Amino acid sequence: MAEITASLVKELRDKTGAGMMDSKTALVETKGDIEAAVDWLRKKGLAKAAKKSGRVAAEGLIGAVVEKTKGALVEVNSETDFVARNEQFQGLVKLIAEAALHNTTDVEKLKAVKMDNSTVQDAVASAVATIGENMTLRRAGGLSVSEGLVASYVHSSVTDGLGKIGVLVGLESKGKADILAEFGRKLAMHVAAANPQAVDAAGIDKNTLERERGVLAEKARASGKPDNVIEKIVDSGLKSFYKEVTLLDQAFVHDPSKSVAQAAKEAEVQAGAPIKIGGFLRYALGEGVEKQEQDFAAEVAAAVKPN
Repeated sequence: MAEITASLVKELRDKTGAGMMDSKTALVETKGDIEAAVDWLRKKGLAKAAKKSGRVAAEGLIGAVVEKTKGALVEVNSETDFVARNEQFQGLVKLIAEAALHNTTDVEKLKAVKMDNSTVQDAVASAVATIGENMTLRRAGGLSVSEGLVASYVHSSVTDGLGKIGVLVGLESKGKADILAEFGRKLAMHVAAANPQAVDAAGIDKNTLERERGVLAEKARASGKPDNVIEKIVDSGLKSFYKEVTLLDQAFVHDPSKSVAQAAKEAEVQAGAPIKIGGFLRYALGEGVEKQEQDFAAEVAAAVKPN
């Protein structure tokens, strides 16, 4: 019997995409014969992950979890939106979000975090084998405040804390917890809808700001405005830009007659203490992922075509 070494287990995992424990079990059952172990895993339905790893996974779920002064968001992708309705997949995303909250939001480190009897990475691979679709832990992020709370909101939710858009908002305050929770949820809903780039102007990327400044100046120059007027036009244009992209300057979606900053001031009165928006995090499912367009009729035809 060949020695079951870590390198042998890794080789089998690379060949099949099966989890570490499943690979080790397969090698033990087949006395270290790696080819027999591959067949053993295939028979158990645990070698599907490798076959499916090349498919684009741009559907899935955003998972959000909060615990008083901290919160975490994760995005776990699948190939189709049908998987989002699968209870096993939903449970997996919840567990990964909890692991991110209590351990790390570094994706590579998160994959190695233990959940029950397996790592996050192995749990994902096991779900791939069971459900039959490629899945990936794409990203994870967190938010925390020193005092106050982190509020969350999930849009298009399929169940508590899981949906298509997830938002965390941090409120630094010594105010009443119930008022902070109510305002925090409204603010998280605003972020989901308005998609700000930063809390205020100071948080906007310098390159983005310079690009906007250049566009405004060129427009004014092209219309024949003198330099002293161009500067005023640019300043005015930037104020309008801030109202579009910075959270505090945006019109509050729950009452567009006031800005978010004004709404926060009103919440301070009710909370009995100053409120500082300490930051926000917003994940929208599949943003930035190039999805493959599929011809469903052609896919069905190919599936039923005789070999």
